[in-house]
Amino acid sequence: MMFQVIWIILAGVVIGILARLIVRGRQDLPLWLTVVIGIVGALVGNVLASAFGVRNTGGVDWIRHVLQVGVAVGLVLLAAPLWAARGPHATHHDRHHTAGRL
Repeated sequence: MMFQVIWIILAGVVIGILARLIVRGRQDLPLWLTVVIGIVGALVGNVLASAFGVRNTGGVDWIRHVLQVGVAVGLVLLAAPLWAARGPHATHHDRHHTAGRL
């Protein structure tokens, strides 16, 4: 179980970062949101790959991985402007109130 959680987080990091690299321009998304986007992209990409019958193929599942990153790209395109719309006051407020919490 713990091994699965680690793989899910690692996949989220890789897929989220790839998605952010593909999207042009600056996205001021925090790392935790990048990971969440990557995890959601992986899960939705897996569902789409299953629906298309290409989830498990011989060798590397390139189509599944493209779908995962593609979903994550869409999520970055949605999340980046929403996160930016929070404004500079919200970011400062979050930092100030969450600095002592772990």
